[in-house]
Amino acid sequence: MKNSHVFVSVVHYPAVNKDKKWVVTSFTTLDFHDIARPARTYELGGYYIVQPLEAQQFVISEQIKYWTEGFGATFNPRRAEAAKLVRLVSSITEAMEKIKEETGKLPKLIATSAKKYPQTISYKDMAEKIRKKEHVYLILMGTGWGMPEELVSSCDYILEPILGAGDYNHLSVRNATAIILDRLFSPNR
Repeated sequence: MKNSHVFVSVVHYPAVNKDKKWVVTSFTTLDFHDIARPARTYELGGYYIVQPLEAQQFVISEQIKYWTEGFGATFNPRRAEAAKLVRLVSSITEAMEKIKEETGKLPKLIATSAKKYPQTISYKDMAEKIRKKEHVYLILMGTGWGMPEELVSSCDYILEPILGAGDYNHLSVRNATAIILDRLFSPNR
């Protein structure tokens, strides 16, 4: 796969609520396919769902099995192909360790945020770094009201926010992921 050195993740913990308190957000089944399919379209190395809660992990595991081994795999092979990229982990650290096991390199972290930070990088500049294939990368997609500022600030790179036509800026993680992957990997940029 062309971009097998890049991984994407949906981070359910740590996330923040509207009061900036750390929370665990819930997995939604829409995120499963609506992120796996763009990850496959842009030929990424994998899609990690970061979810520490056992009950949520059970639901996610069952969905992975259904689409990779169960009826879903034979019913819709195209979706099964994308579902093979999905991996479940309890933490960002676990995702990083698994990526290191797979690639031999610890990934550089790319944060996403609806806010601009002093060390924000443009999509053009990040895409150039990715194309060089000198490093492995893990893109962190926040849920809820985003990731804690401490986490975002600790990442190697922070992508510039997606800006709309006005001041409304509250995309779903599915929409934001598709836009970000297109900006980083589309041959039409």
